[in-house]
Amino acid sequence: MYVANRASDKITQLTDNVYVCRSGSAADTQVISDYVRYFLHQHTIQLGQPATVKVAANLIRLLAYQNKNMLQAGMIVGGWDKYEGGQIFSVPLGGTILKQPFAIGGSGSSYLYALLDHEWKEGMSQEEAEKFVVKVVSLAMARDGASGGVVRTVTVSSLSIFYVNFHAQFP
Repeated sequence: MYVANRASDKITQLTDNVYVCRSGSAADTQVISDYVRYFLHQHTIQLGQPATVKVAANLIRLLAYQNKNMLQAGMIVGGWDKYEGGQIFSVPLGGTILKQPFAIGGSGSSYLYALLDHEWKEGMSQEEAEKFVVKVVSLAMARDGASGGVVRTVTVSSLSIFYVNFHAQFP
């Protein structure tokens, strides 16, 4: 397996309050992200208000499903909106959509299921959640030969404050 760039940023901002984590073919996930960002911008102009996280996730689902025979793209959509608060949607290969309390994807995710089942807990503080994410992604990177680079996190809060952190030191 060939990793094009271990330091590439696989988190893409779709709107001020919605981000997507990309796995699979970089070209496929980038073009889906570009189309969805464009459609969400048009949505905002036409309706005069930002699109919800669910709208963004459903656009990704629609593109992934309609092109399922040609794409290798697994994506996680996360963000915050005034209607439903913080949300996470997983759109795996094939274009299914799943709303979940947390989501994982990519080649390293297979190493994480048991750990997440054991250690993830509802109601973590922001600091606990960020530390947990850095820990599990670091562990996946240590085991998976197709993963690497740095751990990037994006935290979207109800106060519309966005944090992008780059973690170079692993637990």
